[in-house]
Amino acid sequence: MNLVESIVGWKDEIARIRRDIHQHPELAYEEVRTAELVAKLLESWGIPVVRELGVTGVVGSIEGRTNNGRAIGLRADMDALPMQELNTFEHASRHEGKMHACGHDGHTAMLLAAAKHLAHSRDFEGTVHVIFQPAEEGHGGAQAMIEDGLFERFPMDAVFGLHNWPGMEAGSFGVKAGPIMASSNTFSILVEGRGAHGAMPNLGADPVIAAVQIVQSLQTIISRNCDPLDPAVLSVTQVHAGSADNVIPTDAVIRGTVRTFSDATLDLIEARMQAVCEQTAAALDCKATLDFQRKYPPTINTAAEAEFCAKVMEGIVGAQRVQRNITPSMGAEDFAFMLQHKPGCYVWIGNGDGAHRSAGHGMGPCTLHNGSYDFNDELIPLGGTYWVELARQWLADPSHSTNPANR
Repeated sequence: MNLVESIVGWKDEIARIRRDIHQHPELAYEEVRTAELVAKLLESWGIPVVRELGVTGVVGSIEGRTNNGRAIGLRADMDALPMQELNTFEHASRHEGKMHACGHDGHTAMLLAAAKHLAHSRDFEGTVHVIFQPAEEGHGGAQAMIEDGLFERFPMDAVFGLHNWPGMEAGSFGVKAGPIMASSNTFSILVEGRGAHGAMPNLGADPVIAAVQIVQSLQTIISRNCDPLDPAVLSVTQVHAGSADNVIPTDAVIRGTVRTFSDATLDLIEARMQAVCEQTAAALDCKATLDFQRKYPPTINTAAEAEFCAKVMEGIVGAQRVQRNITPSMGAEDFAFMLQHKPGCYVWIGNGDGAHRSAGHGMGPCTLHNGSYDFNDELIPLGGTYWVELARQWLADPSHSTNPANR
């Protein structure tokens, strides 16, 4: 591997920072300690910092040896998840019900390593904005930063993101043009009927039967209405009704999630859900009301930027360790909001199979959103090098500027 020598030398120092963040997980928009730690480190390296962008977000701006009018954004997320850690090693979470189970502590560490090198060397042209984002886990921190003026206050030609990926070989990368992560959407269906004694169902209108019929019918939307070559998921994850064995309740609630790679498919699914709910309930003398919430859009990489990232990766680890057309995930990512405003690319870096975990890890697999997960600190030099080389090479190419005067 062609790694940045200084970052290799700082690996243990940055790993200690990563483990400190892991010990003190903070949930969405509560990342006060983490944000202040990040801000103080950036400032100690001579990087001007703006705090509290998007509530708890931090942005540092690193100027190169010359200002060529070009700028790039590199983004890491900082928040943890509201779940219990099962690991008992020394750097396990000290806060009940909070855990860095998605590796955002590692994402922060890798970007810090890159920022430190770029600030010390200044061996690039233009400006690098390092973006430390809050509230990725379902609370739209990227959108909050955008609404708080991210792209107006820090003009940039493109923006890039990265996520560790368990199960992929450590030392490898994955990237693809187009959709790499799905949209995330939730739904709630209120089914209203008429309650009755369980022994006298003819006197009521049973919302439980209507809910069961609706759940079954919803499954036909994917299998019979959607293009089978256009991936989509509709999962019912909750059904709530009743409180007694001999009482037909007055209502029932159905909840779940929908994932797609295109807005057109999402529009189709929502419209069909509306029709299925209303008409199935009406056929059973009940009423159904659909509340459909669009949360995160699909994460769609622009083709030129995906190709550029692949070449940077290949220069670091070799072509054999770069999956250029990796299978996308039906999981979601709020970096998608940034890609709606700027060209850019979101990539995966292999986190390995879990063998890196210290003694004292939980018995579960080392997968995302699992209580036995831990970030692989061996990725710090590789992830930091990727960020540095991406910024250097991007800013050196005049064709990448969105301002014709700077090309």
